[in-house]
This record gives sequence, structure tokens and C-alpha cells, in this order.
Amino acid sequence: MAKETKRMKAMKALLPKTKDPVPLADAIAILKQFNTTKFDQSVEISMRLGVDPKMTDQIVRGSVVLPHGIGKSLRVAVFAKGEKAEEAKAAGAEFVGAADLAEKIKGGWTDFDVCIATPDMMGFVGPLGRTLGPRGLMPSPKAGTVTMDLTKTVHEYKAGKVEFRNDKGGIVHGVVGKISFDADKLLENIQAFIQYVNTLKPASIKGVYVKSVAISATMSPGIRVVG
Repeated sequence: MAKETKRMKAMKALLPKTKDPVPLADAIAILKQFNTTKFDQSVEISMRLGVDPKMTDQIVRGSVVLPHGIGKSLRVAVFAKGEKAEEAKAAGAEFVGAADLAEKIKGGWTDFDVCIATPDMMGFVGPLGRTLGPRGLMPSPKAGTVTMDLTKTVHEYKAGKVEFRNDKGGIVHGVVGKISFDADKLLENIQAFIQYVNTLKPASIKGVYVKSVAISATMSPGIRVVG
């Protein structure tokens, strides 16, 4: 078992003494005290949902543009041709192509954060499922990454649009900003994420939908918050 560092012990000493979740504003105030690294840590949210991950009608996935972004400009790859390819380039996509882009990815290259495609390009994208799927990069109509509106979609992801899907444990994870953000901006981003996930409650769920919510930084313990 790894030995707990002095830094981790110091952070845990700042955690609420109660096991009950705390108000979000209080949790953010504690989290800001964890800003003791040489890099700007990402702030992440984890929401444990009362879904059955094995049921296809209970999969919770989506994407949301947060009020203050996430403090990072994503690298965007777009499958498009002709005028749509030019539109994607003009919108700021770093990588644009069709068969050439597919061949590059088949060779193992995935040096991008999000992949977008126009519907007519899915013939090139489909065979890449084994490469893109496990990395969460496969374009999907549900996530809004299979679209003809490339300008809007590329701009949203360049601004830090957050895409998510519940994992095998029924937990949704998402980046909601940087620890250097003002507390008010973190508060608004986290509230926006929670509110959006709440709108995605599957109709087949009869019990509690959101079981618990926690926030953390890249190198910090989690803090349970009132969801």
C-alpha cells in the first residue's frame, strides 16, 4: 500500500468532519485550499446515479457547454469534405480530412480530444470504432458530434464543451473548470453540470436518480456535496 504523503494528510485534515455532504459553496472553498501544486489542477465532478449500466435505456450520456468553459482549448479532429472541410478549418479545427484522416487513425494516431463528423463521413468513421470507442472519441448523434453544423460544434468544443457518459459503476464524470477559477465561476459551472445531468433522468428509473455528488481536483481527495 502506498504511503500517504504529507500533502495528502494536510488536505484530508481540511475535509469536513461530518460524513454528510456539504453545501457546494463550502466544498469549493475547501477545494481552493488544495491549490498547492506547480500546475493548474482540473476540477472534476463525479455523480453516482441510480441507473443500471447494463440497461441500454438507462445509459446517461450527453454534452454541455459550461458558463465559464473548462480552462482548456480542446484539439478537434473533423471528418468532412469540400465546403464542409473548409468550414471546419475556418472554425478552428486542428485536423480535417476524410480517407486520409481515417488511415492516420487506423495507424494508431489519436492526438486529439474530440472527433466530429458530418453524416456523409460515417462510412469512413464507422470502421474506426475499435480505436475511437475505447477512448471516448467516437462521433455520435446523441453527443452532437455527428452534425452538419460544424461551425457551432467546433466553436463549442474549442471553448471547452464537456462530453460524458456513465461508466460501468453508474457514475458520470466530468471536468468543470480549473482550481484557479474564481469560486463563483466554479459554482456556476458545477451547478450547470448537475442541472443538465438531472434533465437526463431515464424514464425507467423508479428510485433515487442522483445518489451522491463529489468534487475534487486532479491531486486532491474528493468532497461530497449536496446535489
